[in-house]
Amino acid sequence: MVPFLDLKKINKLYEEAFQKGFQQFLASGYYVLGNAVKEFEQTFAKYCGVGFCVGVGNGLDALTLILKGYIALGKLKEGDHVIVAANTYIATILAIKHAGLQPVLVEPDAATFNLDPEEVKKQLNPSVKAILVTHLYGQLANMEALKEITSTNNLLLIADAAQAHGAKDTNGNKAGSLADATGFSFYPSKNLGALGDGGAVTTNDQDLAQVITQLRNYGTSSKYMNEYIGVNSRLDELQAYFLLEKLKDLDEANQQRRAVAQRYLAEIKNEKIQLPSWDGSENHVFHLFVIQVKDRAHFSEYLEKQELGYLIHYPLPPHQQKAFSEFSNLSFPITEKIHREVVSIPMSPIMEKEEIDRVISVLNAY
Repeated sequence: MVPFLDLKKINKLYEEAFQKGFQQFLASGYYVLGNAVKEFEQTFAKYCGVGFCVGVGNGLDALTLILKGYIALGKLKEGDHVIVAANTYIATILAIKHAGLQPVLVEPDAATFNLDPEEVKKQLNPSVKAILVTHLYGQLANMEALKEITSTNNLLLIADAAQAHGAKDTNGNKAGSLADATGFSFYPSKNLGALGDGGAVTTNDQDLAQVITQLRNYGTSSKYMNEYIGVNSRLDELQAYFLLEKLKDLDEANQQRRAVAQRYLAEIKNEKIQLPSWDGSENHVFHLFVIQVKDRAHFSEYLEKQELGYLIHYPLPPHQQKAFSEFSNLSFPITEKIHREVVSIPMSPIMEKEEIDRVISVLNAY
């Protein structure tokens, strides 16, 4: 059996450090928004190459609070339209809805799965005030082209980097520094994963960081003084200890993921399987290695018989979800094809050579 992802094995590497962190946490007597959260915010901001990081409860809240923060600052208003990839994970679109804004779904680039700048241009109109781009599966979107669009049209550029911790562009700039504001998730399966929920916002905008810092904590400007209608969404103090430990190894772990991907791309040779597009740079951290097959049901059955772990990210596009019935009349052929065909195969920084060999062998024999 080759597991899709062995989180227990990954976190076992940190057991001693985690236990030490827990003892420090217990002894501190300060369990919410304490020194560990502050240290993580400072360390992660420096890692991403930005001035500010605000720890929040999860990735969805990170994106929602960015949008609500811009509303509080008067840079957005309820009802404004926000362009988003039609094939993104549903949380990206949920954030737009939770903030009282209107999602405008746009087709992705079929090769990279990421938002297609040419398709974005077709959807521009006076109601569109922002683009919310996802670095899907761990690969950076075409940020240079999107920045040109946002600067030309005076739009906000917001990024969902929940799957792209540590991804770098050709200039060495990391995810988290490539947009006006970026939301991260630290869900346990992420490349930088906690042992529970967690999230963060990174930005160089001091005003936005200050507003989000208040919004995450009931909207308080000082104890029991509420400036905004806020929420309770704070990065857990204990998770901050864990994240600080794992952040030290993130770049190395990402490189190990790329090494697995290089083998897959070089050695999987089966005309029934379409491999993902990657230029070989550090712009991809392979949170997921996503292939495409025509007959997914048959292929999935084959993988199960071969005891090869897999998942589907994602089986149904957002516009076909019951929650978004308002979009049910829309058609997105590229998105729909992606959601019909994608399969995620085993990918992690701790895969053994024999496990990688087995994945390659099983896929080539299909």
